[in-house]
Amino acid sequence: MRRVVFIVFILAALAFTNKDTAVKNTSVVVSSKSTLVVKGTTNVHSFSCVFDSKRLKNPVYVTYFTNGEKFKFKETALVLDSGCFDCGGKGINRDFQKILKSETYPQIKLILKETSSLEDKTNVQTLVDVEIAGIRKEYKIPVTVNSNGSTLIKGGLKVCLSDYNLEQPKKMFGLITVDDEIFIDFNLVVE
Repeated sequence: MRRVVFIVFILAALAFTNKDTAVKNTSVVVSSKSTLVVKGTTNVHSFSCVFDSKRLKNPVYVTYFTNGEKFKFKETALVLDSGCFDCGGKGINRDFQKILKSETYPQIKLILKETSSLEDKTNVQTLVDVEIAGIRKEYKIPVTVNSNGSTLIKGGLKVCLSDYNLEQPKKMFGLITVDDEIFIDFNLVVE
């Protein structure tokens, strides 16, 4: 009798399981028309380092499932080679690579974990892990999504170098220092 009750209980539980929780797999291509820029300031001037979007690793594999109004992702990451940033000159490029500890940690990972419903495309809340220099931090980022043939995802976030145990470089015997906060702006064209 216990087995019969147990089997009925399992079947009843399965009957009420939401079909939305099925895991789905797909892949997308992030177009070379995309932009990703790291911006920062020093006590003297500002700088920006542009990622060479032609060097993006494609396709990006996406594994997700829905949970109510949210999309949850597994192992979905945009991987950036840290050597693909151009800050405008060899010296500043070298300094930027040194800040990121590129020799030891050659990749930056943007790992998508969750998004809110895509109904309000002007305010899609995303949960993203950013991994720099072997340290992973979680951020909640508002993004906008526009679909017109391809999908444009726009957003930005502020990170602190100290959160990743990255030292702010000093030049000219400490007269020029990089501020702790940097900004990452992205416009991703996804096909």
